[in-house]
Amino acid sequence: MDHVSRRHVLVALSLALGAGIVAGAALVPTETVLVVDDAETGERYLAEPVSDGSTVGLEYTHSVERSRVYDEYHVADRTLVNTRMEFESYGWGLPARVDVTSENGTFVYEPSRPIMELRTLSISPGRIAGHELIVDGRRHDLVALTNARDVRIRVERRSILDRYL
Repeated sequence: MDHVSRRHVLVALSLALGAGIVAGAALVPTETVLVVDDAETGERYLAEPVSDGSTVGLEYTHSVERSRVYDEYHVADRTLVNTRMEFESYGWGLPARVDVTSENGTFVYEPSRPIMELRTLSISPGRIAGHELIVDGRRHDLVALTNARDVRIRVERRSILDRYL
């Protein structure tokens, strides 16, 4: 009888250890994603896989100039690093006192140091501006995706378990 109780204890310990390992593995961050969520409610609209060096672009029409603007970011850990801007005309909010190059009629501002580094990028997608988010070449219509609601864009690490919840 003593032999049976030891066996039960060993089985129970093995099961508990196995469950603990599975639970721990499910909670360990294993994936990096770019997240777009509602600035007010926190509702998640999009989670796209990214990695260090991934390119994240925001393209829209300037509200006054009615010309294309493109802001390019690179993922560095959990930070969005703004490295490039493209614009077709000078207007409010666009860099006017920096060195730019011209590529096919587009002004390009690509300084040697980052323009800015952000943990969270807040956007108000506009129907006239037609904001689009481009993640490693995949385009997402932010206006349609969010019904033009204010959003936060950020990089987060998530576990395997988070993916399925």
